[in-house]
Amino acid sequence: MSHSHSESGIATHRLSAEAYQQNFSDLHPALDGHEALVAADRCYFCYDAPCITACPTDIDIPLFIRQIATGTADAAAKTILTQNILGGMCARVCPTETLCEEACVREAAEGKPVEIGRLQRYATDSLMNKGTHPFKRAAETGKTIAVIGAGPAGLACAHRLAMHGHNVSLFDAQQKAGGLNEFGIAAYKSTNDFAAAEVDWLLQIEGIQLHLGQRLGQELQLPQLLEDHDAVFLGMGLGGVNALGLPSEHIDNVENAVEFIHELRQSENLAALEIGRNIVVIGGGMTAVDASVQAKLLGAEHVHLVYRRERAQMNASLYEQDLAATKGVNIIANAEPIAVHGNGAVREIEFAYTRSSENGLERTGETFRLAADQVFKAIGQTLHDAPAELTLEGRKIAVSENGQTSHPKVWAGGDCAAGGEDLTVTAVAQGRDAAENIHQTLMGWRPETPL
Repeated sequence: MSHSHSESGIATHRLSAEAYQQNFSDLHPALDGHEALVAADRCYFCYDAPCITACPTDIDIPLFIRQIATGTADAAAKTILTQNILGGMCARVCPTETLCEEACVREAAEGKPVEIGRLQRYATDSLMNKGTHPFKRAAETGKTIAVIGAGPAGLACAHRLAMHGHNVSLFDAQQKAGGLNEFGIAAYKSTNDFAAAEVDWLLQIEGIQLHLGQRLGQELQLPQLLEDHDAVFLGMGLGGVNALGLPSEHIDNVENAVEFIHELRQSENLAALEIGRNIVVIGGGMTAVDASVQAKLLGAEHVHLVYRRERAQMNASLYEQDLAATKGVNIIANAEPIAVHGNGAVREIEFAYTRSSENGLERTGETFRLAADQVFKAIGQTLHDAPAELTLEGRKIAVSENGQTSHPKVWAGGDCAAGGEDLTVTAVAQGRDAAENIHQTLMGWRPETPL
């Protein structure tokens, strides 16, 4: 049965099959060979290039672009993947507009940077589509490491450890590997099951045993992991979601945005997903933008994204904010939720206008209400079931510069670790660097040869 986008309440099949396909097609289509050469030709190949400094994984961007320009895309891919083994996904989801491309000399001079992200995708896709893996394992060391979480940090850590010759047991709580790359990114940013394909490709390094449906604090316990392995890396992300702290918050159709995105990413039939006519998303980060845009693309008529501070303070980049606006999302800043109204299920959500003052954020005294068939909460996540053996910093695991925790045999990275940014590329860098430190540490533990 087909429904109109303007039909009241929550409904499926709000759009035609063609509309769903178009709405969730690739946001940035891949470059073809000619387009890649033209894009690469715009690079100045800067000495001491600012784009490298802006990249959390320190990819030699001028080098890989020069390799594309000279017709050696596979070499370009290896340059990228040496620093960022998830370079294919990062090419799709990195906020390049605030990282490498913002730092590009072309951006400063012309307001139009070299398309670094699309060039990175061109190179990595070219190599991965051949089914080849450019890295070889070193001789086995006999050391075993447990990696908890098969998201960006855990995958990067596991791959680097396996490449050094260690044996890795990779555990994840879900029934599929990939973490946020698989479950938490907008569907139009990663199409054609790319996240799963990238995991399969990464595992070609060998030396990594994947164990799914294993959650730390339930099936897995840190003391036992430490007993069974030479080291442990924690990259399980954040399992909890912050609450609004409002009465009636738990009535029907007030949902967590991450769960909405998870369901959408795993759906084989987008038309069968229920979506309301009136949607309210609360938050100001990437999850809020992804949820609001996808609600609109599923056929919601009115989608409001509401953020309690000024728009300039939103964690989502200006590019992502503009993307939401072009898709029909109404962004409301300086408003915080104060009440959820509805009898059994949400019907309205009430907000108070806010302003910044020398005393911090304060309410103006004015309020307003928005009609809401569904409310998606995207106000941050929190770490659940942190191991009691580890020191916390704030509400995350405290780590050193190398990712080592307060326990000498435990490292951590990604969203569960203190510091860093909530970005896939940052998680990859933390997992990679922790793996290098684990490797150096384990090799230093080797007993001296008896005299």
